Formats: sequence, structure tokens, C-alpha cells
Amino acid sequence: MSLAADTRQAVRDHPFVYEGLRAGIVNYSAAARFLDVGETEAVAAALRRYAEELPEREDAACELRVTMYSGVGPVEDGEDPLLVVGETALAADGGDATAVVATGDAGPDLLRTVLGQCAASEIPVEAAAVSADALVLVVGRRDGPDVVRLLERHVET
Repeated sequence: MSLAADTRQAVRDHPFVYEGLRAGIVNYSAAARFLDVGETEAVAAALRRYAEELPEREDAACELRVTMYSGVGPVEDGEDPLLVVGETALAADGGDATAVVATGDAGPDLLRTVLGQCAASEIPVEAAAVSADALVLVVGRRDGPDVVRLLERHVET
């Protein structure tokens, strides 16, 4: 592989570098040292060329309805779950977690952004799921209001 191809692969292996390139906030020399795929200046040049080809980040506001459910935990068959992952169904049925559900312009990009914001805010996410029009995050009981606020930052006003 060429140095450019190695650099692009290294960027894909580290999504935060990819997002930084898209946002235009990367120090190319520092990123080249971090990626460690070749001579720093050559990798930095490859990163500059790659960044020029990437689509710009769009953090457009969206239409969402955000709802919080307390008392979320595992339930048996027959219940109306908020989220099902494998064999585990979670519903508002006396558990000790909180589910935050956003309906509307939800999608994988919003989930990725909100998960990153949760990580940066040190909010542990117990479970998460997304579809074209809904997003569910299950967090600790006391973290629910903070997740609602994170999601509301993305709502059109």
C-alpha cells in the first residue's frame, strides 16, 4: 500500500481523527505522530490532502420529541419493551435505570454524536439503539436528565 492509503486506513481505524479532519480542527503533525504510519511530514501532507476530500461536518438541528422513562429494567416476554438487544428486553417496569427516547429526525449520526457527548460527560450508557426515526439510550437513574439536555441541544428551535 502507498503512504496515502496507509494514512487513510489509519484514520479509519481511529474515528475521532476522521471526525477531527472533517471538522477542520486537527493539528496535522500531531495526528501524523499519533497515527505512526510513516515519516511525520509525509503523513501530515497525506492528512491534509485527505481532509480536503472529506465532506464537512454538519451538525444541523433536527426535529425531535424527547421523552424520559424511569424505572427501566429487564422484562419477560409479553411486556412492551423500549429496547431489545439480543435476548434482553428493557422496559419501564420497576428497574433501576432510565431510558431516554428521542423520536423524529433520529438516526445513526445522532446516536454517534450523543454517545460521544455522554462519554465526554462521563455518563455511562447501559444500552442504546437507533432506527430511522427513534433513538433510545438507557442510563443510570440520575443521568437521565443530563441525557435529555444533551439531546435537546440538537432540537430545532
